[in-house]
This record gives sequence, structure tokens and C-alpha cells, in this order.
Amino acid sequence: MVSRGFPTADVSSTVPQNDIPDSSGNHAPAALSVSAAMALAKRSLESVTVRMLGEVSEVSIKAGYKAAYFTVKDSSASLPCMMWNNRYRASGVQLTVGQMVELEGRFTLYAAKGRMNFEVFSITLAGEGNLRLKVANIAKKLQAEGLTDPARKRPLPLYPEKIGLVTSPRSAAVHDVLRTLRRRFPIATIYLAGVPVEGVQAPAGIIEGLHCVVNAGSQVVLIVRGGGSFEDMMPFNDENLARAIAACPVPVVTGIGHEVDTAIADMVSDYRASTPTAAAEAVSPSRESLDVQFQSQADALATGMRRVIAAQKAFIERASDRPAFRDPAFLFSSEAQALDASMERLNRAVPAVLEKNATSVATARQRLVSVGPHITERSQAELARSAARLEDLSPIKTLARGYSVTRDDSGKIISSIEQTKIGQRVIVSLADGRLDCKVGGIDEIDLFGRNKEISHG
Repeated sequence: MVSRGFPTADVSSTVPQNDIPDSSGNHAPAALSVSAAMALAKRSLESVTVRMLGEVSEVSIKAGYKAAYFTVKDSSASLPCMMWNNRYRASGVQLTVGQMVELEGRFTLYAAKGRMNFEVFSITLAGEGNLRLKVANIAKKLQAEGLTDPARKRPLPLYPEKIGLVTSPRSAAVHDVLRTLRRRFPIATIYLAGVPVEGVQAPAGIIEGLHCVVNAGSQVVLIVRGGGSFEDMMPFNDENLARAIAACPVPVVTGIGHEVDTAIADMVSDYRASTPTAAAEAVSPSRESLDVQFQSQADALATGMRRVIAAQKAFIERASDRPAFRDPAFLFSSEAQALDASMERLNRAVPAVLEKNATSVATARQRLVSVGPHITERSQAELARSAARLEDLSPIKTLARGYSVTRDDSGKIISSIEQTKIGQRVIVSLADGRLDCKVGGIDEIDLFGRNKEISHG
């Protein structure tokens, strides 16, 4: 216990004197009343501020009270305490019996009852209690953010082929986990990140190990350690570690300490196991359970196939009883009847149509015979005129009148003396034949048929 500024009470300055002599003849101070004595003691005690450490042995906090009342003790003494509600609420401490607390306050007297109390100004949890308070505050903060909400926890993979393990490489926990996984699910690949699990640097190491096994491809991560004191478990109450677990992209299973231990890492993990061995069992199916499950799946598959086969067999049997399969003609009976009806209608319709068409053709022929000569008379006259004109213009007719047509070797008609030359071979066509001639001379004549110039070869 530490006192601050404990003054010495000066009775002579606060109590009036009188002249009543004592047995030796000297004057002695007058006796005080109870109230005056209590007031003197109260003033003296309340001038002292004390800080002390003690264990809470009694707590009385009731609705309607203006203060919280409790008692602290050590091995040889106890002291009743009171703390006004506003100060108690501001401290953030929830008093329970057995806590170690550090108090600061002053002594005071309740004069009406003659009782001494300790008026507490401030209170904090001491030792482990203080650690538990810090942990509780972190837990409340994470809970308010929803990181401990069961709804956000993810299911564990049924058959993880890659399992991450974050723990101390020299602990008994790592051997327990590896032995359990080897026995229950030997096909799994284990990625081990050896990290410290105690001390100030442990949270950072665990976070780094978590990142390493996730980057290696782990489908689920185990974070485990064996038992220990509350102080030993403090790395798993670290806020940064809790946030790293909550942000992990794969499910995280924690197995920290014993079954009674619960850390903040357990609260934010996807699955909290009571021990490291239980954590290994949570992510690994046993061979026995696999055998049972495979047999169950095989039975279910066989049952399902039998049901499918039975249903298909019943369907085929029902189909085989249909008339279409018993009598093939049944499929086309309606179409055959419709075809017969159509043929009958066609047989009735064709003769009538032919008869009607024959009458129409006869009528048209009669009209054509009667109208035809009138239509061809004009054409015949025009044809006769055209034939006479063509006869007049015919080259043969012209040749018959004594004219001729002269051509060169290539058959091209020569219509001018300029198209010939002396000695050139020409063919002369007459009405009754052709002459093969050679140009011996060329004479040019005028419009009146007179020679303009005579050239001889």
C-alpha cells in the first residue's frame, strides 16, 4: 500500500481547550463529542490518497444504487470499498469475486454508523485480470464488426488433398496432428509452417505462416498449439492475427490449448476444435467413415439404377402393348382411308372435267374454222405484195435482165474501178453461170457513159 501526502493531525489546532486542571495541577483539553471526534477523523482520512492492490472477495452492485459496493482483501486484512456509478461505468471493469484489482482512492468515514470505507476513484484489473480485460475488449470490438458471426463461417472441405499446418515445429502438437492425419487420411499433402507460438513476435510469425501455406495451395489451414497458461495463450488473442484469420481465403481450423481454453483466434476461425488432435480429426475423414460412406453411396447408386431399369422396363412393356406395335397397318389406317377417298373423288371428277373440256374444245374449233378465212385474207394479200416486191428486187431477176455481179478472189463485190487493178483476177456472175476473168484494162466513164480515160495493160 502506498500513501501520498499523509499529514499529521494537529489536535490542538482543531479542538478547543479549557481550564480544568488534571491531578498534577496542569490544565488538560476538554473531552470531544462523538460527532466531533468522527469529524476530526474524517477530515484526517480524506486528506490521504492511496493506491493499493487486493483481491475482490465480495461484490454488491444493484439497480437503483448510486454506487458499487465491494470488498478487497489480502492474506491478513479486508477493506470495504465503494465507487460511484459514473466512475465504475467509465472504468470498463466488470467486478467478479476472485479478481485481482488495483485501486486508487481515499479513506472515508460514514459518521452515522461509525464505519470506515475506501472511496475508489479508479480501478483496473491487475496481472492476468488485466490481460483478460484487454482480451474481452478486443473480442467485443471484433464481435461488433461481425467477425465472430457464425453466419460468415465457411464449411470445411470434405476431402482436402492439401492441408496447411501452422504451429511450433518442436511442439508435441505438431506430432499429434501429423500422426492423426497420417492415420486417418494419408493421401493428403501437408504444408507445415514452423512458427513461434509464444512471445511478443509470435502473432506476426503465425500470420506469416498462414500466408505461406495458403500461397502453397492449401485448401484448409490448421492453427494449433498445446496447453499453457493464459499468458502463454496471449499470441492467439492478438487482434491482427484475428483479422488475418477472418480474411483468409480458405477455411481456418483452430485447436489451441485444452477444451476449456478459448482464444479470440477460436472465435473468428471457421471451426474451433478443442485440441490439436481434434483439429486434425475435423479436416480428415477416417478410413472407417470412408468405408461406410462409400458403401452407402454404392448401395444408393445400385438402388437408383434398379429403379431406373424397372421404370424403363415398365415403359417398354406399356409401349409394346400399344396397337401400333401389335398391328403395323394401324399406323397408316387413317391415311390409307383418306387416300382411298381421294382416289374415289378423283375418279369421279376426271371424266366430268374431260367431258367439259372436250365440249369447250369443239366449240373453239368451230369458231376458229368459221373465223379463220377472214383472218388470213389480209395476210395472204400482204404476203403476195411482199413476194412480188421481193421478186422485183431479187439479184437473180436483175441478172436475168443482162446485168452481172463482179467479185474479187475473196468474194467481195467490186462496185468501183478503184477496187481493181490491171492483171487482177475477178469473178463475173451472170444469170446462168460465172466467168473467171482477168482485168486487161480499166476505163473510167462519166455520167453519160462516155469514156473519160482508157488504160491498157
